[in-house]
Amino acid sequence: MTTPTPTGTDAGADPGGGATAVVLSGITKRFPGVVANDNVCLTVRRGEVHALCGENGAGKSTLMKTLYGMQQPDEGTIEINGEQVHFRSPADAIAAGIGMVHQHFMLADNLTVLENVVLGAESAHGIGGRARRRVAELARQTGFDLAPDLLVERLGVADRQRVEILKVLYRGARIVILDEPTAVLVPQEVEDLFASVRAMREQGYTFLFISHKLDEVRAIADSITVIRRGTTVGTADPATVTNRQLAEMMVGTELPSPQTRESVVTDRAVLELRGLTLRAEGDGRELLHDLDLTVRAGEILGIAGVEGNGQTELVETIMGIRRASAGRILLSGKDITRVGTLARREAGIGYVPEDRHRYGLLLTQPLWWNRILGYQTRRPTARRGWLDRAGARQDTERIVRDFDVRTPGIEVAAAALSGGNQQKLIVGRELSGDPVLLIASHPTRGVDVGAQALIWEQIKDARAAGLAVLLISADLDELLGLSDTIKVMLRGRLVAEADPKTVTPEELGAAMTGAAGDRDAKKDGAADHQEPGEGGDR
Repeated sequence: MTTPTPTGTDAGADPGGGATAVVLSGITKRFPGVVANDNVCLTVRRGEVHALCGENGAGKSTLMKTLYGMQQPDEGTIEINGEQVHFRSPADAIAAGIGMVHQHFMLADNLTVLENVVLGAESAHGIGGRARRRVAELARQTGFDLAPDLLVERLGVADRQRVEILKVLYRGARIVILDEPTAVLVPQEVEDLFASVRAMREQGYTFLFISHKLDEVRAIADSITVIRRGTTVGTADPATVTNRQLAEMMVGTELPSPQTRESVVTDRAVLELRGLTLRAEGDGRELLHDLDLTVRAGEILGIAGVEGNGQTELVETIMGIRRASAGRILLSGKDITRVGTLARREAGIGYVPEDRHRYGLLLTQPLWWNRILGYQTRRPTARRGWLDRAGARQDTERIVRDFDVRTPGIEVAAAALSGGNQQKLIVGRELSGDPVLLIASHPTRGVDVGAQALIWEQIKDARAAGLAVLLISADLDELLGLSDTIKVMLRGRLVAEADPKTVTPEELGAAMTGAAGDRDAKKDGAADHQEPGEGGDR
């Protein structure tokens, strides 16, 4: 591990001695009341995977938006392949060979793979045979086995990500920014992605890899730059640096663990699903099939599954956002199957949604107004049928203090907070009001190790106090560390149960993708077709 880059050092000098793809020198970006980037220096060699690490709010996103032309720096320079550039928009960055794959995919479900890749870049190769051949060529180069005429809505999350990568390559990118690319992938899919990245690196592509999963950073990166509070604090060699050292560089503390304390599971059922079935409106497809599930007081029950296998529908049906087609939902013994979402909230359900921007916050409104969401009929944000603004403000101050929400004040808009601080605000709100059940859907997605640690501790403390938690997460370490029991969802069914103390991530990943069932079926088939004398006692 090297020391931080000192002010005034020639940040453009390549430490590896090879040609540079990207050199950011003294990048400074100010917003009202905030210095998002302060003299940031970054050098990326051509044909390497360069990881960028830092806690939420450290300035990673601002820096990448600057590199991608989404905003212009107040100070500093950008060099691409040895030439100084000034990007006025992402179109300029794309023209310079830079592409960005965002954490939240930007695909049209009702279009095919080919149409999604070509959309917006029709001038490059037209929309006919030439475009199709170019997409096929890129798919071969990257090892992506994608059917060009398949609708994107039929793709799993890993294939959607491949489409996003093809989109930026189709537009001529040789420098690719990957923003939290493994956040929604199971271990096998992560390995497939890394294999493709390594193969593309050998073809001369350069990657900027943004992630808070330090094991994965060390596995894929050729070099690592760490940013803390808007400035570069150091670089690290992934071959020698440890997770603890990286965490200390990022946030000043060692890497947190989701490991749950001793069991506090009781016999008291809080959430019970009995034969829960959900059919799609219109075509009647079964999105959830005959689910039976019980979450007890003091228990964290984890739901594992590749995204798109019914987890979202399960949560929305429990919350009353969707109406169950059959079956019953009981909360503390009371049937809530037919009551509305607000009544379920008032009965004691806290809800951390999977997408904090779409479902958890009013981004343009101040923090204290966001405290009211879902609590508009209850103290401390309501009194005698009226909203209590003073009560909302006072309790927001408490959440900011107790949950370490880093903000200039409670009057700022939620959009001004980093993703991790937005998430801490939501978790603080949902653990207020003494809930009996918390539905936590990807509670630490896209947050740094510091925010992760606080959220984990708050959930564990609430569990120890008797809260029942239904945890949906794509982070297998989180599921294995926090859960008392894990159930696996596949195609709208609960297909397996696992003990987090003994199951491995690989076994869990196999069950999530159906590979375990396929292997079992093959074994059963082989046993059924044994010749006489085979498979006997040895």
